[in-house]
Amino acid sequence: MHLVIVGNGITGVTCALTVRRLHPEARITLVSDESAHHYSRTALMYVYMGHLRLQDIKPYEDWFWPEQRLSLVHATATALNPDEQLLFLNDGTALPYDQLLLATGSKSKRYGWPGQHLAGVQSLYSLPDLEAMARDTHGISRGVVVGGGLIGVELAEMLHSRRIEPVVLVRDGHYWASVLPPAEAHLVDRQFQENQVPVRYNTELQEILGDAQGRVRAVRTTAGDEIACQWVGLATGVRPNIALATAAGIETDQGILVDELLRTNLPNVYAAGDCAQHRQPAAGEVPIEQLWYTGRMQGETVGHTICGQPTPYRRGVWFNSAKFFNLEYQTYGQAPAVATAGLQQFYWEHESGRQALRVYFRAEAPHVVVGFNAMGLRLRQVVCEQWIQARTPIATVMAQLGAANFDPEFFPQHELAIVAAFNRQFPEQPVLLKQRKGLFARFR
Repeated sequence: MHLVIVGNGITGVTCALTVRRLHPEARITLVSDESAHHYSRTALMYVYMGHLRLQDIKPYEDWFWPEQRLSLVHATATALNPDEQLLFLNDGTALPYDQLLLATGSKSKRYGWPGQHLAGVQSLYSLPDLEAMARDTHGISRGVVVGGGLIGVELAEMLHSRRIEPVVLVRDGHYWASVLPPAEAHLVDRQFQENQVPVRYNTELQEILGDAQGRVRAVRTTAGDEIACQWVGLATGVRPNIALATAAGIETDQGILVDELLRTNLPNVYAAGDCAQHRQPAAGEVPIEQLWYTGRMQGETVGHTICGQPTPYRRGVWFNSAKFFNLEYQTYGQAPAVATAGLQQFYWEHESGRQALRVYFRAEAPHVVVGFNAMGLRLRQVVCEQWIQARTPIATVMAQLGAANFDPEFFPQHELAIVAAFNRQFPEQPVLLKQRKGLFARFR
């Protein structure tokens, strides 16, 4: 079997390693025009900030690929002939395949702003984007970041680390309004304030202004303000990269349409990761998942199917994590940003504004827990997932809260204060406080 994988990100590489394990004699070729090697996309910001070197974000040494008999081809896949099962590359090569995986990832969104073509205007998704940012921000004094999500705060922190003033434009009234409730967003805003990063809420980009050399010199906002700057970072989201699939007649919508086995409508052609769109997502799940861990899971799942072990993709309990300057964030399960019918919420915040916990649970008895938001607290993923999957009542979760504590040794423990706050907010279902050596003990 010759497996050809378009894309050498986490999805493509995970699939390749899975197939190598299950089918030792398979021939496996990975094609990518982004880089000649696999790297950790989530670590790009730390290279810019000087915490890591480029070689540090390569999970595998160069000798690993020939040892695993994985061929890496640094080229652009330009066309696909599904009838003859050929993939065409920009160097004129035609790769025959028995099985083909499209793991083409995402492309940054742009919304047709005047001036978005100017030098010094970019997004941050790929290794070439990192190289462009390092080049175009050298020696500048101010950059404007457009967008109020995870990439936006990363870009702001990156600029701040090089003593470049970032000005952040957020179209909503608080940060990441589609994901974070106002209280958690306020904690993020405190991080901006403490790091002296100005944020303009309820403000959108209207136009990017250039100088005589074709470089950005300022932006104009929808409020009519002009902000002088030498660089603009567009953190306005990504969309699935489906150009190759669409040209080949593969069915697409927002992404490449796949069934539960991650098969497209063409025989022997699969799609997984950021570019894939599930035709029938499970209840409570989204059709397009663009996270590192879902990409890894889909890569492993499709690898089994390619090797003759049909395996439906099952994501399980949703989770995500991020870091806003010095504030860590975790979320598990259902954690909507706005009040939802049938759900109640318990929220605790430390007086310092550096730790908070929100727990979502069903309004009807026995009030089972469905989700968590943690800010500045580290929760054990396996414990939170078990509580959600087992439909554990909120009273039981609060009594056993210490079992989820994953903060480092000697960090302050907040379980007693959290449970006391819960009893004040919900006196009708009080939690019996346990001794720390009992249910509050940390399971390390």
